[in-house]
Amino acid sequence: MEYRKLPGIPNLLSQYGRAALGSVPLVGGSRDATSLPAEGVEVSGVKVDVANLAAYTRVCGLRLGDALPLTYPFTLSFPLTMQLMLDPGFPFPAMGSVHLINEISSRSALRVGDELSIRSHAENLREHPSGLLVDVVTEIRTGDDDEPAWLQRSSMLSKRRTSLTPAKDAPRPPRPEPPTAEEIGDPTVVKSVTEAQIAEYASVSGDRNPIHVSGLGAKAFGFPNVIAHGMWTAATLLGSVEGEIPERARYSVEFGKPVVLPAKLGVYARRAVAAGDPAWTITARNPRKLGTVHATATLEEL
Repeated sequence: MEYRKLPGIPNLLSQYGRAALGSVPLVGGSRDATSLPAEGVEVSGVKVDVANLAAYTRVCGLRLGDALPLTYPFTLSFPLTMQLMLDPGFPFPAMGSVHLINEISSRSALRVGDELSIRSHAENLREHPSGLLVDVVTEIRTGDDDEPAWLQRSSMLSKRRTSLTPAKDAPRPPRPEPPTAEEIGDPTVVKSVTEAQIAEYASVSGDRNPIHVSGLGAKAFGFPNVIAHGMWTAATLLGSVEGEIPERARYSVEFGKPVVLPAKLGVYARRAVAAGDPAWTITARNPRKLGTVHATATLEEL
């Protein structure tokens, strides 16, 4: 894979402006839904803004220290993901796409003061029962290391019919009965999530997608009100087991129902019960409707 060198981290706010134009067919052109960008993008010499890191840990409920939280590099690298999705070769528009799965592998801790090299590319375009799925792979290195210290695979979904989509007249499988409180036990923590809190995360992360900061923007995409960022939820889940995270770790999150604000979020962190299970399984549920799962995460040692 060839990578195009960028002079610096792109401006995410201007990228969203371009993404909005790109979602208008006559303005943004057409996407063939079969291609991927021919090259990746990379940036070198990236330094962590300590004030931004402190604000991030505060809004996500994480500890501030010398080592970066597992999820924090997502905010540094997301503009590179957007750069790829704005490429005419990307199979579908950035606006309206859904972050379905996120997997982070940390081989060694990234630390405040490290000079980071970040590169991203798109791969593995495939059909999914709900649409088209593509992976954006991001690697972060420090110094002259050959192997990335931090590796992320973000699976992005464009909703549409595919050959894997059930026929419209196909019988729907019965919905499973929601679990009872006795079956899943007490939540590890219950968090209140407000629009102000998510607006702060949007400011800290730079991700001001209208579905997160504008009621009108959220309604334009079918939501009754603004929704929490998926990666805010991922960071919040991680906070429930923060003292148990190994330096070499894999953290995988599958996103479910959006968190429509304001909301209560029940976090259920459970240790492995059998050999071969991930060290932790962490689930975010609506504590009043236990069958509503917002995200499910696993944490394991590499």
